[in-house]
Amino acid sequence: MMQHRPHTTVVMAMSADGKIADVRRSPARFGSLADKAHLEKQVAASDAILFGAGTLRAYGTTLIVSHPQLLQQRTNLGKSAQPVHIVVTHSGKLNPEINFFKQPVKRWLLTTTAGAVFWQTTTEFEQILIFETPTEKIDISTALQHLTNLGITRVAVLGGGSLAASMLELNLIDELWLTVCPLILGGASAPTPVDGMGFLPQLAPRLQLLEVQTVEQEVFLHYTFCPTSDLSSIG
Repeated sequence: MMQHRPHTTVVMAMSADGKIADVRRSPARFGSLADKAHLEKQVAASDAILFGAGTLRAYGTTLIVSHPQLLQQRTNLGKSAQPVHIVVTHSGKLNPEINFFKQPVKRWLLTTTAGAVFWQTTTEFEQILIFETPTEKIDISTALQHLTNLGITRVAVLGGGSLAASMLELNLIDELWLTVCPLILGGASAPTPVDGMGFLPQLAPRLQLLEVQTVEQEVFLHYTFCPTSDLSSIG
């Protein structure tokens, strides 16, 4: 389905019981070196990285491209060494002292009018993108269209579950990479790859499995979303 927006791929690692973090929402560092290499490859293939404020607060940093071969591939394609890293936050409440603001990447902020207030007088973000719905929520659909106008054609969404849910509700996700890691986290309140209100079975987004890779104890699942899915969420 052709749409005037970038191609979007969600990339996440989860426990065998479907959790992307524990009940304390601690940084999810249970993936192997193979999973980190896989994630870096997806980052290197993208023009922009999209992630929510909760993900940034948990880690304090973002993943940058460091492998020489991946850096060379980007150079050969005429791209900058690093994709743009875009933080999505309604409130704009971020700690300017975290290491993310010291990393060698272009940082953009996608927020609301209220969320932009603090950052408009600082230099931490190269661009501040303000796109709001009438209810003063982030208009992610219009924001993605704007990214296309800026020459961004591929976006990797690295978390969290709330951001993925809001994009799925609007049919804004094209592909999904899930790494299944060999541990059980449990916890009713522990976050999952897709949080939000959820979907009734007859309205749930449908997936087509493209490939399965097994590396030692981890399974890498690659899906595309079926274009005929009815993505209306339950209310």
